[in-house]
Amino acid sequence: MNRYVGGELNACYNALDRHVQNNKGNKVALIHDSPMTNTIRRVTYNELYEKVSRLAGGLKKLGVKKGDRVVIYMPLIPEAIMAMLATVRLGAIHSVVFGGFAASELCTRIEHAEPKVIIAANCGIEPNKIIHYLDILHEAAEMSKWKPRTNVIFQRSNILISDLDKRMDVTWESTLDEPTGCVPVEANDPLYILYTSGTTDKPKGITRPTGGHLVTLMYTMDTIYGVQPDDVWWNASDLGWVVGHSYICYGPLLYGATSVMYEGKPDRTPDPGQYFRLIDQHKVTALFSVPTSFRVLRRTDPDVKYGKKYSMKSLRTIFIAGEHCDSETKMWIEKTFRVPVLNNWWQTETGSAMTATCVGLAQNLNPPNFTTGLPFCGYDIRVLHPDGTEADPNELGRLVVKLPLPPGTMSTLYRNAELFENLYFHKYPGYYDTMDAGYKDEKGYVYVTARDDDVINVAGHRISTSSLEDAVLRHPDIADAAVFGVPEPTKGQIPLCLYVIKEGVSKATAKLSVELISLIREVIGPIAAFRLVGRVDGLPRTRSGKTMRKAMADFAANKTVILPATIEDVEVFDDIRRALQELGYAMNAPMPVIGTKK
Repeated sequence: MNRYVGGELNACYNALDRHVQNNKGNKVALIHDSPMTNTIRRVTYNELYEKVSRLAGGLKKLGVKKGDRVVIYMPLIPEAIMAMLATVRLGAIHSVVFGGFAASELCTRIEHAEPKVIIAANCGIEPNKIIHYLDILHEAAEMSKWKPRTNVIFQRSNILISDLDKRMDVTWESTLDEPTGCVPVEANDPLYILYTSGTTDKPKGITRPTGGHLVTLMYTMDTIYGVQPDDVWWNASDLGWVVGHSYICYGPLLYGATSVMYEGKPDRTPDPGQYFRLIDQHKVTALFSVPTSFRVLRRTDPDVKYGKKYSMKSLRTIFIAGEHCDSETKMWIEKTFRVPVLNNWWQTETGSAMTATCVGLAQNLNPPNFTTGLPFCGYDIRVLHPDGTEADPNELGRLVVKLPLPPGTMSTLYRNAELFENLYFHKYPGYYDTMDAGYKDEKGYVYVTARDDDVINVAGHRISTSSLEDAVLRHPDIADAAVFGVPEPTKGQIPLCLYVIKEGVSKATAKLSVELISLIREVIGPIAAFRLVGRVDGLPRTRSGKTMRKAMADFAANKTVILPATIEDVEVFDDIRRALQELGYAMNAPMPVIGTKK
């Protein structure tokens, strides 16, 4: 799957140097908006170029060279992007670890990547609390068998000044040195390693090739998202995820646009009006987010009382990805923001969209409901039965991509080529296995229903959890819902639904549950065997917005549940236990724990 063999380039040069050389240095590259610190910071391409080239000079003095690894452990601040670009400026490989990951997870990634240097911030900030990154880093370093030469620490002085360990820590400011130039790399040399979320006994480091990825990101900024160089683009994600790598850092900077970095929540920093404020204040033209963010806004401010005072005139499109978007939420977004809401489907492994509705290709901006769009250039997407035969239109099956994969997709798993081959290409020879379930309609539109293990087999009928959740969310009192399968002696599996009500709803739980059961019978039919319904205050999700259905199913089955460190709030399982007990499940299940190193 090698592309552009023998060609040489540098990612930092294409993201910064060429814009400065073309007299675009005074343009704003990054807008960092942090309501939690009450600051807004604008970084021009000139400033970014100057800081990155000096940081690269300092890293070079610390011994970082082409092919070395650098682990980056920082919150969503411009210095995180500077660290990424300074690393690749030297031809080295960065591995960004989500800021706030526990010491055990950070330790595992350090041991696996074996970085020469770690670049970290001293702290991050969440609503009502400070996360002491430096303490976590020191604990991870103490645990780790691999010892990096140096930790470069950026002190967030407007929040906290931390005590450094003089044996291993140096300050960011003291590291900045004489500017250094870009080191060319071969097009198929790694740009970065990004570890996927999950328990940490078997690290899965996605390795991204440089040349194909840069070409793809540059192409998709216009083709998929319709962004122009003078636009302000906002990806409401985090650099710890693949979406942040692709479309907070590299994509917009390669394209010469302005990228917004929002250090805040949809609703709590300080109110549900922040998405609207950012669009108005920074004249955002396109927004990329997960559906959960909009579900939060709809739940906390359904009538948009906080957002009505802001203008949405600059906004042209909203893009959503990362999880299934129910029709009620999508209609609320369209009604509220008055722009097309377009779905994408992609994975950490692919680095960009496999399916999309492409603004730049003048595709229909009102695609069929629930679709993630048409296959993007280079993706020959098929739907297969378990025996490898191809499914008919509208028939649910395993979504796969016929080889070869297009440029920019993963090249291997770092230090585990055997797992790379067995995990992705062994089950369906000649195809990349996405491990997602879905179908295609007669016109070729793709519908991603769930991870394949989220499909419930009820008496031989395969039913997607997302179809049931979508029906539940049609109820006017329901704000959020999750459906997962539990064992049943006769039917094999039946669905169990946990739901969250909207604010201000006072209807009795028993009445709501009866209404939901009746609704499912009307929308899906009795085939779903839908009768287990419980009310909870919140659902377990990762920070990227993905619902943890398997964890809830295992919890209901009294299994020990090991959670990824990316979970937003472990405490929701206390309330889930109560709801499950009322339904006759999870009588003795231990509380789930964050995954620990084995």
